[in-house]
Amino acid sequence: MKFNLNKEQQMVQKTVREFAEKEIAPYAIEIDKSGEFPWENVKKMARYGFLGMPIERRYGGAGADYVSYTIMIEELSRVCAATGVIAEAHVSLTAEPLAIFASESQKEKYLIPLAKGEKLGAFALTEANAGTDAGGLQTKAVLEGDSYLINGNKMFITNAGVAEIYIIFAITTPGIGTKGISAFIVERDIPGFSVGQPEDKMGIRASKTAELILENIRVPKENLLGKTGEGFKIAMATLDGGRIGIGAQALGIAQAALDASIRYAKEREQFGKPIASFQAIQWMIADMATEIDAARLLVYRAAAMKDQGLRFSKESAMAKLFASKVSMSCADKAIQIHGGYGYMRDYQVERYLRDAKITEIYEGTSEVQRMVIAGSMLR
Repeated sequence: MKFNLNKEQQMVQKTVREFAEKEIAPYAIEIDKSGEFPWENVKKMARYGFLGMPIERRYGGAGADYVSYTIMIEELSRVCAATGVIAEAHVSLTAEPLAIFASESQKEKYLIPLAKGEKLGAFALTEANAGTDAGGLQTKAVLEGDSYLINGNKMFITNAGVAEIYIIFAITTPGIGTKGISAFIVERDIPGFSVGQPEDKMGIRASKTAELILENIRVPKENLLGKTGEGFKIAMATLDGGRIGIGAQALGIAQAALDASIRYAKEREQFGKPIASFQAIQWMIADMATEIDAARLLVYRAAAMKDQGLRFSKESAMAKLFASKVSMSCADKAIQIHGGYGYMRDYQVERYLRDAKITEIYEGTSEVQRMVIAGSMLR
């Protein structure tokens, strides 16, 4: 196996890292405090082609591989996890399923502006009583002539309100479980579409998370994504790729925690010498570095398997499960290394812990990832 990045991937890493440190990092603390959506970050990412990185050039993307895209999410999240998840939800959860399942006319109309960053995307699966149990949807879509009439509510939707294009899942054939779910491409400005108040979150505060309210929205029949009844399949395939993105986000947070810990340990003196000279600190840093390396190998492996066209459901679940656990572990150790200062908002490590927690929850909790992995091993 090859464990080194190729020249193109190294260039992506260098470019995104420089971009993130120059354009994103200076505002990360500010937008975390205010919770204001970072439109300037989105515009800058669009100009650099980041919002369509793995999408084919003929559809407005950069045509990069998924490993390069994964590196991008990691590097963005290393300085601002909120910006990282805005890009991840747009690319992994919206542009990618359109690239895979949309018709040519749908790609022309919706994928191209998404890949170019002209419009922002969102993925709407979760409901109040259908989180882990994605098959328990209550949103319904009824075919009436040349359009579907959709009614329901979606919860905890990333990019809600700020996105212009949504992939929404609804029941088209009641009573047959997941086989009755279909997916639709929905534009924000359609009559009957509204957005609830943004959630006041513990972490990733600058990303918008809110409820979608769908009251008799009428969606053209040609906006059905894939075929009737393929919604659950589309959702699960999308989440397989999305979990790689969340693994990369968790990886970026963990790396930021390690970087901050190393800097602080070299600068902070106690008993007349830097705390980096104490074995307790050294062991924490050694554990962090080892955990991050292991997580990175799992995340990059899953991305490489996707690039190769191999089945990667188990590997993406492993990557997300382990990387999110490492993210929490490293953020916790970083606060311990910083001592009292680590608990204060003036030091970024407390933000890393708040941001890290959600990686164990969204796009499938850690418990769901274990279900996926065990199911793959025991079938």
